[in-house]
Amino acid sequence: MDPYEIEFIGENRIVSIIPNFSYDKIYLICGEFGPFRAGLPMNVPLWLAVMLKQKQKCRIVAPDWMEVDNLENIKEEEKRSRFFTKMPNEHYMVEAKLILGAASEDIPNASEIKTIIKDIWDIRMSKLRTSMDALMKSGGSYGRLDHLTMMEINSVKPLLPAAMDELLRIQMMSKKTTPATLNSSTFSQSGTSQNT
Repeated sequence: MDPYEIEFIGENRIVSIIPNFSYDKIYLICGEFGPFRAGLPMNVPLWLAVMLKQKQKCRIVAPDWMEVDNLENIKEEEKRSRFFTKMPNEHYMVEAKLILGAASEDIPNASEIKTIIKDIWDIRMSKLRTSMDALMKSGGSYGRLDHLTMMEINSVKPLLPAAMDELLRIQMMSKKTTPATLNSSTFSQSGTSQNT
């Protein structure tokens, strides 16, 4: 999958909005939403929330996980833990990018939230690079990385398969040369013992 496909999947997350208009139910392929009543919160897919916000038809309500205290706790836990911690949302980067990009004025402490989310991403990417490096140095053929999001996995996709293929090629070449070396030394030892 490429980043656009991951973003497309993430855009289907349900978020809360407060519309400033009234309208009957709307019927979409992904379900029905509404009725829309001005001032009453309701849940819609993220893509619809962003579209309505761009048309100035609603206010987007920040998800519970998108609060400074929650994000600071996640950041500290991510720093402390040797392993990846479970994120509050599988598509946290997509959701944060879209909500903060379209409705930063609706989100309290938007710039601070953006900074903390970027810090969390950087910490997780550093862990991922370190894990990949350890895997390559150990000569392992597989690794287990729990709690990675689709976007994080996609960020290493261009490098990891090629690196694993190269590692396998080197291992296969070393297996081919090792028996040949053993056979020739065994042969010369036997040849020497037969001559004596």
